[in-house]
Amino acid sequence: MKSSPPDEFEIDILRQPPPSPRHFAPESGQSSPRELARPIRPIATVQPDSASTATGITSSPWGSSTNTLTGNSIHQYHQPVQPYNFDPRAESPSPGFVYGGGDSGRTTPLGNRNSSMNQSQHSFSASHTNLLSRPASPVLAQAPVKGDSGIARLHERDDSDFWKGWRRKVYYAIPVLTILNAILYVVYLTLRITCVVYAQNAANEVYIQAWVFIAIEFCVAIPPLMHNMWTMMAIKNRGRPKLRLVGQEVPTVDVFITCCGEDDDVVMDTVIAACNQDYPKDRFRVLLLDDGKSASLEKAMGAIAHTYPNTFYVARPKFPGVPHHFKAGNLNYALDHVHTLPGGAGFYMAALDADMIPESCWLRALLPHLLRDEKVAMACPPQLFYNTPRGDPLAQSLDFFVHVIEPIKDAMGVAWCTGSGYVVRRDALDEIGNFPLGSLAEDVATSTHLLGRGWKTAYVHEPLQFGTVPEDFGGHLKQRTRWAIGTVDTSFKLNFSLWGDKVRDMSVAQRFSGFLYATLNLYTIMLSVSLFAIPIILAMGKPLVAYSTDNQLRWLIRACFASLMANRLCELVLSMPAGYRTGRRGARYEMWMSPYIALCIIRAFILPTWLGGEAQAFKPTGSLDSALNERDPQHRKGLARRMWAILINYWSIYHLLFVYSTLVAATIASYRCVSISETLHDKLICLLTHAFWPPLTFIFICSSLWTPISYAIDPPSVPAREQLLIRDPKTGVAHPTPSSKKIAFGGEDLWYEFDYTITTVFTCLVFVLSFLF
Repeated sequence: MKSSPPDEFEIDILRQPPPSPRHFAPESGQSSPRELARPIRPIATVQPDSASTATGITSSPWGSSTNTLTGNSIHQYHQPVQPYNFDPRAESPSPGFVYGGGDSGRTTPLGNRNSSMNQSQHSFSASHTNLLSRPASPVLAQAPVKGDSGIARLHERDDSDFWKGWRRKVYYAIPVLTILNAILYVVYLTLRITCVVYAQNAANEVYIQAWVFIAIEFCVAIPPLMHNMWTMMAIKNRGRPKLRLVGQEVPTVDVFITCCGEDDDVVMDTVIAACNQDYPKDRFRVLLLDDGKSASLEKAMGAIAHTYPNTFYVARPKFPGVPHHFKAGNLNYALDHVHTLPGGAGFYMAALDADMIPESCWLRALLPHLLRDEKVAMACPPQLFYNTPRGDPLAQSLDFFVHVIEPIKDAMGVAWCTGSGYVVRRDALDEIGNFPLGSLAEDVATSTHLLGRGWKTAYVHEPLQFGTVPEDFGGHLKQRTRWAIGTVDTSFKLNFSLWGDKVRDMSVAQRFSGFLYATLNLYTIMLSVSLFAIPIILAMGKPLVAYSTDNQLRWLIRACFASLMANRLCELVLSMPAGYRTGRRGARYEMWMSPYIALCIIRAFILPTWLGGEAQAFKPTGSLDSALNERDPQHRKGLARRMWAILINYWSIYHLLFVYSTLVAATIASYRCVSISETLHDKLICLLTHAFWPPLTFIFICSSLWTPISYAIDPPSVPAREQLLIRDPKTGVAHPTPSSKKIAFGGEDLWYEFDYTITTVFTCLVFVLSFLF
């Protein structure tokens, strides 16, 4: 991205309305928690400086956070100031507001000026500047703003850091490629069915195995086809610019960091990074919400309190027999708890997972998207990671989702909460009753409830936070199955977003999105069951592809080739924002992870409790007395221990049996063709129609389901976490190294590419031979 000179920035000045005759100070001098949550507008006006006077801007008191000036030039105000009646229920508070207090007078955004926790803004800022030697914000230094705060437009696209150039232009061909891919596949499928019918009529018998094979191919094709239906919307322009909030008169924010048993150093790195935001220290505070009640964490928070007075340690009480509702309950407790702190609740709430290290511009990058539109309830950045192993064998990165799917959802007004790093309006949370309880995926549930109430959500496609992926196989299974169960559970409660009072204000695109992603999770049951049929039909020795004439076989081959080539091209272009290899990993992940997701969904929503039903993420069988440490080359368990744990405790024996039985069945089918057929032509046709029909679907499935076994045999090695970070010696703030933010090329990538290339070349070879024989 070419940096724009200062005079080319577009600046939205946050303008103050005339003073309100109402002050919202309680007559009794006491403030209830609810009253503290409602900010009071300051009466004092902002004094214009020479720059603002020169541009013709008249100063006026601060107003609603949604009163911004937009366009390519600064608007001028010449009309006289009119009396302003403020209704706190109807309008948003100002970003430069102060909180109401009692008789003691005006308070700062985080409490009374006389409070020991809150110093005056001048002394607070000075002490922190001298102590930490914090340089001036480069964004504030560039932006041509003096006096009032404003919004700087740094680029017309928020994803300018991720991709640009010719790839972006090619990407807009996705709708055409998607339609072409779908049409060719339907033509191929129709031809397959027609040929089976002709063959049955000619032979006067039913080709059961041919119908089963068609069903299997169709089941395998459904997920990418459904995804492609949604990705057709890539042609719709998001129009979300890269923005920064500049100036010192900014909204107050409560930053919540949730944790429960994570390592202290991981949690404290997130806390320190959150405390060192490029944001006025008296306009935000950081609360560590410890559901594990760690004494060492409480001590660590106390140790940094003298450096960061705006930090708080919170451990909610848990009573036996009373549901605590996991992360959602922890967040809701904190939403109520901040009312008891000096100054009451902030106007916005931000949340970070315990391992997610925010960039210093995190708050200034997200808040403008909320300030520009009063109907935007939540702004969410992507979840990115810095400890993803080489080759990402388990597809733990979310690159395809955050770089491809989520931007398209945002363009359609269906951006989901990404679970960490988001900023949300307190008023919006109040309207939906805070975070929905009873779900393992509170992020999806919250954003869905907000959309159902007519609020908007924004996806900000900038690298604003970096966290850690689970460091072992079991942790990965638990995380992903929890997400799947939470998504399906939310969909059941909201009638798949199709009808009901809670989704009454959803658009058609929002309803379709809610239905689609819940259906894809449920679909894993059908996919897992259909896989059982592959070794069976191969071992039966009957043709997988039925036809009545050689000419029909030739056209079947040609239709298969056309459909495959269109699919390969569509996949290549679609994966451009995330990277070509990321798309390949995602396709295999959907295959090998399906049995785990299907099992957990059956347990959670189908089986009764007396048959093992339970609404929880994947739980291994047996006893795992110690961690495998499979990614630590110094402490990882031996091969036998790893194989036993992953095959038996984590049920990957299913994957091994499937691969073994499928390869044995394919070998038996091949032996029959070679031994029974007489001529070379007959042998080749028999092998083609009985086992090796392009694009060799069973090889792709076997290589995908082999992933857990290959991981157990040769797990990747990941450096110690500290080696992946750059730590400031003065402040102790740690951020990932540039290399750790990228996924290095690994042996798995090479194998995937080899597999992909072989099946594609084989299909091309068969296509050419169809014209020669």
